Amino acid sequence: MATGRNVMRAVRVSEFGGPEVLKLLSDVLLPSPKENQVLIKVHACGINPVETYIRSGTHARKPALPYTPGTDVAGVIEAVGEHVTVFKKGDRVFTNGTISGGYAEYTVAAADTVFPLSDKLDFKQGAAIGIPYFTAYRALFQKGCAKPGETVLVHGASGGVGIAACQIARAYGLKVLGTAGTKEGMNIVLRNGAHKMFNHREADYADKIQEFAGVQGVDVIIEMLANVNLATDLKLLSSGGRVMIVGSRGPIEINPRDTMMKESSIIGVSLFCATKKLMHECEAVLLAGIEADWLKPVVGPEYPLEKVAKAHENLINSSGALGKMVLLI
Repeated sequence: MATGRNVMRAVRVSEFGGPEVLKLLSDVLLPSPKENQVLIKVHACGINPVETYIRSGTHARKPALPYTPGTDVAGVIEAVGEHVTVFKKGDRVFTNGTISGGYAEYTVAAADTVFPLSDKLDFKQGAAIGIPYFTAYRALFQKGCAKPGETVLVHGASGGVGIAACQIARAYGLKVLGTAGTKEGMNIVLRNGAHKMFNHREADYADKIQEFAGVQGVDVIIEMLANVNLATDLKLLSSGGRVMIVGSRGPIEINPRDTMMKESSIIGVSLFCATKKLMHECEAVLLAGIEADWLKPVVGPEYPLEKVAKAHENLINSSGALGKMVLLI
Protein backbone atom coordinates (compact mmCIF):
# COMPACT_ATOMS: atom_id res chain seq x y z
CA MET A 1 0.00 0.00 0.00
CA ALA A 2 1.21 3.50 -0.88
CA THR A 3 0.95 4.70 2.72
CA GLY A 4 3.40 2.11 4.03
CA ARG A 5 0.83 1.16 6.68
CA ASN A 6 -1.84 -1.48 6.97
CA VAL A 7 -3.88 -0.15 9.91
CA MET A 8 -5.38 3.23 10.80
CA ARG A 9 -7.50 5.05 13.35
CA ALA A 10 -11.22 4.95 12.59
CA VAL A 11 -14.53 5.23 14.40
CA ARG A 12 -16.51 1.98 14.46
CA VAL A 13 -20.12 1.25 15.38
CA SER A 14 -20.69 -2.37 16.47
CA GLU A 15 -24.26 -1.93 17.77
CA PHE A 16 -27.01 0.63 17.19
CA GLY A 17 -27.62 3.02 20.05
CA GLY A 18 -26.70 6.38 21.56
CA PRO A 19 -23.52 8.38 20.92
CA GLU A 20 -21.60 6.07 23.26
CA VAL A 21 -21.61 3.30 20.60
CA LEU A 22 -19.15 5.38 18.54
CA LYS A 23 -15.78 3.81 19.36
CA LEU A 24 -12.43 5.12 18.13
CA LEU A 25 -10.12 2.20 17.30
CA SER A 26 -6.47 2.41 16.30
CA ASP A 27 -6.12 -0.97 14.59
CA VAL A 28 -8.70 -0.80 11.79
CA LEU A 29 -7.49 -2.34 8.55
CA LEU A 30 -6.55 0.26 5.97
CA PRO A 31 -8.95 0.01 3.00
CA SER A 32 -7.64 -0.55 -0.50
CA PRO A 33 -9.15 1.01 -3.62
CA LYS A 34 -10.62 -1.39 -6.14
CA GLU A 35 -11.59 -0.78 -9.75
CA ASN A 36 -12.97 2.76 -10.26
CA GLN A 37 -12.26 3.68 -6.65
CA VAL A 38 -9.82 6.02 -4.89
CA LEU A 39 -8.16 6.02 -1.47
CA ILE A 40 -8.34 9.40 0.27
CA LYS A 41 -6.22 10.60 3.19
CA VAL A 42 -8.92 12.34 5.20
CA HIS A 43 -8.27 15.82 6.57
CA ALA A 44 -11.86 16.64 7.60
CA CYS A 45 -15.25 14.94 7.56
CA GLY A 46 -18.64 16.60 7.84
CA ILE A 47 -21.11 15.36 10.47
CA ASN A 48 -24.70 15.16 9.22
CA PRO A 49 -27.90 14.70 11.27
CA VAL A 50 -28.78 11.61 9.22
CA GLU A 51 -25.65 9.93 10.60
CA THR A 52 -27.05 10.23 14.13
CA TYR A 53 -30.32 8.60 13.03
CA ILE A 54 -28.49 5.74 11.28
CA ARG A 55 -26.26 5.22 14.32
CA SER A 56 -29.29 5.03 16.61
CA GLY A 57 -30.94 2.40 14.40
CA THR A 58 -34.06 4.53 13.82
CA HIS A 59 -33.34 5.32 10.16
CA ALA A 60 -34.65 3.27 7.23
CA ARG A 61 -31.05 2.66 6.14
CA LYS A 62 -29.29 0.24 8.48
CA PRO A 63 -25.74 -0.61 7.45
CA ALA A 64 -24.29 -4.00 8.27
CA LEU A 65 -22.46 -3.96 11.62
CA PRO A 66 -19.77 -3.04 12.35
CA TYR A 67 -19.42 0.07 10.19
CA THR A 68 -17.67 3.44 10.06
CA PRO A 69 -20.00 6.45 9.66
CA GLY A 70 -19.32 9.48 7.49
CA THR A 71 -19.80 10.51 3.88
CA ASP A 72 -18.66 14.13 3.42
CA VAL A 73 -14.89 13.84 3.33
CA ALA A 74 -12.26 16.34 2.22
CA GLY A 75 -8.63 15.35 1.82
CA VAL A 76 -5.92 14.27 -0.57
CA ILE A 77 -5.84 11.34 -2.98
CA GLU A 78 -3.47 8.70 -1.61
CA ALA A 79 -3.92 6.02 -4.28
CA VAL A 80 -6.22 5.18 -7.19
CA GLY A 81 -7.70 1.90 -8.38
CA GLU A 82 -7.75 0.50 -11.88
CA HIS A 83 -9.35 2.61 -14.64
CA VAL A 84 -9.28 5.83 -12.58
CA THR A 85 -7.83 8.53 -14.82
CA VAL A 86 -9.43 11.75 -13.54
CA PHE A 87 -7.51 11.75 -10.24
CA LYS A 88 -3.92 11.11 -9.20
CA LYS A 89 -2.00 10.90 -5.93
CA GLY A 90 -1.80 14.31 -4.27
CA ASP A 91 -5.02 15.80 -5.69
CA ARG A 92 -7.18 17.80 -3.26
CA VAL A 93 -10.74 16.43 -3.31
CA PHE A 94 -14.09 16.28 -1.52
CA THR A 95 -16.81 13.64 -1.61
CA ASN A 96 -20.54 13.23 -1.10
CA GLY A 97 -20.23 9.52 -0.41
CA THR A 98 -17.73 6.97 0.84
CA ILE A 99 -17.60 3.20 0.73
CA SER A 100 -15.58 2.48 3.87
CA GLY A 101 -16.74 5.47 5.97
CA GLY A 102 -15.37 8.96 6.53
CA TYR A 103 -14.78 9.08 10.31
CA ALA A 104 -11.32 7.66 9.69
CA GLU A 105 -7.78 8.57 8.72
CA TYR A 106 -8.29 7.05 5.26
CA THR A 107 -11.39 6.22 3.27
CA VAL A 108 -12.25 4.57 -0.03
CA ALA A 109 -14.79 6.19 -2.34
CA ALA A 110 -16.13 5.54 -5.81
CA ALA A 111 -14.40 7.89 -8.23
CA ASP A 112 -17.73 9.27 -9.45
CA THR A 113 -18.59 10.50 -5.94
CA VAL A 114 -15.32 12.43 -5.64
CA PHE A 115 -14.78 15.99 -6.91
CA PRO A 116 -11.81 18.36 -7.17
CA LEU A 117 -11.49 20.75 -4.22
CA SER A 118 -10.68 24.28 -5.34
CA ASP A 119 -7.78 26.10 -3.74
CA LYS A 120 -10.37 28.75 -2.80
CA LEU A 121 -11.64 26.44 -0.06
CA ASP A 122 -9.85 24.72 2.83
CA PHE A 123 -10.42 21.10 3.84
CA LYS A 124 -12.93 22.01 6.55
CA GLN A 125 -15.02 23.87 3.97
CA GLY A 126 -14.62 20.96 1.56
CA ALA A 127 -16.07 18.62 4.19
CA ALA A 128 -19.10 20.93 4.47
CA ILE A 129 -20.14 20.69 0.80
CA GLY A 130 -21.28 17.11 0.10
CA ILE A 131 -24.64 16.19 1.58
CA PRO A 132 -25.65 19.76 2.60
CA TYR A 133 -25.22 21.44 -0.80
CA PHE A 134 -26.35 18.49 -2.91
CA THR A 135 -29.44 18.13 -0.69
CA ALA A 136 -30.19 21.86 -0.80
CA TYR A 137 -30.01 22.02 -4.59
CA ARG A 138 -32.12 18.87 -4.92
CA ALA A 139 -34.75 20.23 -2.53
CA LEU A 140 -34.94 23.63 -4.21
CA PHE A 141 -34.89 22.72 -7.88
CA GLN A 142 -35.00 19.00 -8.66
CA LYS A 143 -37.93 18.34 -6.31
CA GLY A 144 -39.20 21.80 -5.34
CA CYS A 145 -39.17 23.26 -8.87
CA ALA A 146 -38.24 26.69 -7.49
CA LYS A 147 -38.19 29.57 -10.00
CA PRO A 148 -36.36 32.90 -9.95
CA GLY A 149 -38.58 35.53 -8.35
CA GLU A 150 -40.33 33.07 -6.04
CA THR A 151 -40.10 33.30 -2.25
CA VAL A 152 -38.39 30.51 -0.34
CA LEU A 153 -38.46 30.03 3.44
CA VAL A 154 -35.59 28.02 4.91
CA HIS A 155 -36.32 26.64 8.37
CA GLY A 156 -33.23 26.01 10.49
CA ALA A 157 -31.26 28.15 8.08
CA SER A 158 -28.12 28.39 10.23
CA GLY A 159 -27.21 24.70 9.81
CA GLY A 160 -25.27 23.08 6.97
CA VAL A 161 -28.21 22.42 4.63
CA GLY A 162 -29.87 25.69 5.61
CA ILE A 163 -26.90 27.89 4.76
CA ALA A 164 -26.41 25.94 1.52
CA ALA A 165 -30.07 26.48 0.57
CA CYS A 166 -29.82 30.22 1.26
CA GLN A 167 -26.65 30.66 -0.80
CA ILE A 168 -28.03 28.67 -3.73
CA ALA A 169 -31.47 30.30 -3.67
CA ARG A 170 -29.97 33.80 -3.53
CA ALA A 171 -27.63 33.02 -6.42
CA TYR A 172 -30.59 31.82 -8.50
CA GLY A 173 -32.74 34.89 -7.97
CA LEU A 174 -35.17 33.80 -5.26
CA LYS A 175 -36.37 35.96 -2.38
CA VAL A 176 -34.87 34.21 0.64
CA LEU A 177 -36.42 34.12 4.10
CA GLY A 178 -34.87 32.12 6.93
CA THR A 179 -35.38 31.09 10.53
CA ALA A 180 -32.83 30.40 13.25
CA GLY A 181 -32.92 30.10 17.03
CA THR A 182 -30.15 32.48 18.06
CA LYS A 183 -29.09 36.04 17.21
CA GLU A 184 -25.69 34.78 16.11
CA GLY A 185 -27.29 32.19 13.85
CA MET A 186 -29.59 34.78 12.31
CA ASN A 187 -26.65 37.08 11.56
CA ILE A 188 -24.67 34.25 9.95
CA VAL A 189 -27.56 33.49 7.60
CA LEU A 190 -28.07 37.16 6.72
CA ARG A 191 -24.43 37.21 5.62
CA ASN A 192 -25.01 34.10 3.52
CA GLY A 193 -27.95 34.84 1.26
CA ALA A 194 -31.05 35.55 3.32
CA HIS A 195 -32.96 38.76 2.68
CA LYS A 196 -34.90 38.50 5.96
CA MET A 197 -34.53 36.40 9.14
CA PHE A 198 -36.98 35.35 11.84
CA ASN A 199 -36.32 33.84 15.27
CA HIS A 200 -38.23 30.56 15.44
CA ARG A 201 -38.03 30.61 19.24
CA GLU A 202 -40.44 33.55 19.34
CA ALA A 203 -44.04 32.43 19.84
CA ASP A 204 -45.38 34.67 17.06
CA TYR A 205 -42.61 34.12 14.51
CA ALA A 206 -45.00 32.47 12.01
CA ASP A 207 -47.30 35.50 12.17
CA LYS A 208 -44.33 37.72 11.38
CA ILE A 209 -43.43 35.57 8.38
CA GLN A 210 -47.04 35.69 7.16
CA GLU A 211 -47.11 39.45 7.53
CA PHE A 212 -43.84 39.86 5.66
CA ALA A 213 -44.84 37.44 2.86
CA GLY A 214 -48.25 39.09 2.45
CA VAL A 215 -51.35 37.54 0.87
CA GLN A 216 -49.16 35.85 -1.74
CA GLY A 217 -47.52 33.62 0.86
CA VAL A 218 -44.36 31.54 0.54
CA ASP A 219 -43.78 29.48 -2.61
CA VAL A 220 -41.25 26.95 -1.30
CA ILE A 221 -40.42 25.96 2.28
CA ILE A 222 -37.24 23.97 3.03
CA GLU A 223 -38.17 22.12 6.21
CA MET A 224 -35.55 20.59 8.55
CA LEU A 225 -37.87 19.71 11.45
CA ALA A 226 -41.19 18.66 9.94
CA ASN A 227 -42.47 17.01 13.13
CA VAL A 228 -42.57 20.47 14.72
CA ASN A 229 -43.29 22.85 11.86
CA LEU A 230 -45.30 21.13 9.12
CA ALA A 231 -48.79 22.15 10.25
CA THR A 232 -47.69 25.78 10.46
CA ASP A 233 -45.85 25.55 7.14
CA LEU A 234 -49.04 24.61 5.31
CA LYS A 235 -50.68 27.84 6.45
CA LEU A 236 -47.74 29.95 5.20
CA LEU A 237 -47.76 28.56 1.66
CA SER A 238 -48.85 30.36 -1.48
CA SER A 239 -51.33 28.85 -3.91
CA GLY A 240 -49.53 25.85 -5.37
CA GLY A 241 -46.80 26.17 -2.74
CA ARG A 242 -44.48 23.30 -1.81
CA VAL A 243 -43.07 22.12 1.51
CA MET A 244 -39.85 20.16 1.02
CA ILE A 245 -39.25 17.73 3.89
CA VAL A 246 -35.48 17.53 4.41
CA GLY A 247 -35.58 16.48 8.06
CA SER A 248 -38.01 15.15 10.67
CA ARG A 249 -37.58 13.55 14.08
CA GLY A 250 -41.01 12.02 14.48
CA PRO A 251 -44.72 12.20 13.55
CA ILE A 252 -47.02 15.22 13.45
CA GLU A 253 -50.76 15.72 13.06
CA ILE A 254 -51.85 18.01 10.20
CA ASN A 255 -55.14 19.03 8.66
CA PRO A 256 -55.22 17.80 5.03
CA ARG A 257 -57.69 20.57 4.21
CA ASP A 258 -54.80 23.00 4.50
CA THR A 259 -53.34 21.41 1.35
CA MET A 260 -56.70 21.38 -0.47
CA MET A 261 -57.36 25.09 -0.02
CA LYS A 262 -54.20 26.03 -1.93
CA GLU A 263 -53.52 22.82 -3.87
CA SER A 264 -50.20 22.77 -2.07
CA SER A 265 -47.76 19.87 -1.92
CA ILE A 266 -45.72 18.10 0.76
CA ILE A 267 -42.68 16.51 -0.86
CA GLY A 268 -40.05 14.33 0.78
CA VAL A 269 -36.40 14.85 -0.16
CA SER A 270 -33.70 12.19 0.01
CA LEU A 271 -30.34 12.42 -1.69
CA PHE A 272 -30.18 8.62 -1.62
CA CYS A 273 -33.01 8.54 -4.19
CA ALA A 274 -31.23 10.76 -6.73
CA THR A 275 -30.08 9.14 -9.97
CA LYS A 276 -26.50 9.51 -11.19
CA LYS A 277 -27.74 11.90 -13.86
CA LEU A 278 -29.35 14.15 -11.25
CA MET A 279 -26.25 13.98 -9.06
CA HIS A 280 -24.14 15.10 -12.02
CA GLU A 281 -26.49 18.06 -12.44
CA CYS A 282 -25.93 18.99 -8.79
CA GLU A 283 -22.18 18.59 -9.25
CA ALA A 284 -22.10 20.93 -12.25
CA VAL A 285 -24.04 23.64 -10.42
CA LEU A 286 -22.00 23.43 -7.23
CA LEU A 287 -18.59 23.39 -8.89
CA ALA A 288 -19.70 26.44 -10.89
CA GLY A 289 -20.80 28.07 -7.63
CA ILE A 290 -17.35 27.56 -6.14
CA GLU A 291 -15.77 29.05 -9.25
CA ALA A 292 -18.14 32.03 -9.15
CA ASP A 293 -17.48 32.55 -5.40
CA TRP A 294 -21.08 32.32 -4.19
CA LEU A 295 -20.64 28.82 -2.76
CA LYS A 296 -18.74 29.37 0.48
CA PRO A 297 -19.46 26.79 3.20
CA VAL A 298 -19.64 28.10 6.74
CA VAL A 299 -17.81 25.81 9.15
CA GLY A 300 -19.25 25.59 12.65
CA PRO A 301 -18.14 23.48 15.61
CA GLU A 302 -14.97 21.42 15.06
CA TYR A 303 -14.14 18.17 16.88
CA PRO A 304 -11.20 15.77 16.84
CA LEU A 305 -11.94 12.09 16.21
CA GLU A 306 -11.58 11.42 19.94
CA LYS A 307 -14.62 13.63 20.63
CA VAL A 308 -16.95 12.11 18.01
CA ALA A 309 -19.51 10.93 20.60
CA LYS A 310 -19.70 14.45 22.03
CA ALA A 311 -20.13 15.83 18.52
CA HIS A 312 -23.13 13.57 17.86
CA GLU A 313 -24.65 14.50 21.20
CA ASN A 314 -24.20 18.22 20.58
CA LEU A 315 -25.53 18.03 17.02
CA ILE A 316 -28.93 16.85 18.26
CA ASN A 317 -29.10 18.82 21.51
CA SER A 318 -27.54 22.17 20.56
CA SER A 319 -29.52 25.36 21.19
CA GLY A 320 -28.96 26.47 17.61
CA ALA A 321 -26.79 25.53 14.64
CA LEU A 322 -23.93 27.83 13.64
CA GLY A 323 -22.64 26.39 10.38
CA LYS A 324 -21.52 22.90 9.46
CA MET A 325 -20.15 20.61 12.17
CA VAL A 326 -16.94 18.84 11.14
CA LEU A 327 -14.50 16.22 12.43
CA LEU A 328 -10.81 17.04 12.07
CA ILE A 329 -8.70 13.97 11.36
